[in-house]
Amino acid sequence: MAVTVPFYLLVVLVAVAVSAVTDLWKFKVHNLLTLTLLVGGLVYHAIVGGTLGVTGSALGALFGFIILLLLYLVGGMGAGDIKLMAGVGAWLGVELTFYVFLASSLAAGVYALVVIILYNRTGETWTNLKIAWHRLTALGRFLGLEERVEAEVARPDRRGRVIPFAAMIAFGVLATLMWKIYLQGGAP
Repeated sequence: MAVTVPFYLLVVLVAVAVSAVTDLWKFKVHNLLTLTLLVGGLVYHAIVGGTLGVTGSALGALFGFIILLLLYLVGGMGAGDIKLMAGVGAWLGVELTFYVFLASSLAAGVYALVVIILYNRTGETWTNLKIAWHRLTALGRFLGLEERVEAEVARPDRRGRVIPFAAMIAFGVLATLMWKIYLQGGAP
């Protein structure tokens, strides 16, 4: 059975594949990619769907941005991941972006457990979770600056400390599309 993939899905697949590679390789998600993805999604949906299309695209982008913002504020991820999810949201809309977030989060959780076990980081992880909880309850924007993530990425043992979340987003996109295409019988 041949599956025809719509243009907008190909754009998202290529973008998340590239971002996954750069995130896994350099722990970096480039602004040129994420911002182009975001603007491209808004423009595409404005042309194809008019006011309704651009509204759905903007809501998807806003949702993608906001859903990861809290994790960024407590120092749990970099800004590139947030911009990537906003770009994905601009192309896929709120519903699919929500499913991408769920699948990405599950993949990140499994990845984190494997890293904790492989690098024997149970004690350090528990301490970091307590710190994140305190940051969250304090809701202090300046408690979770991105410098913390940047400092962790600069460490030589970063593979055992940092989750390349763009790669998890790529997994989430693939899992969501496979679910929509194969289990529900058609491209979204």
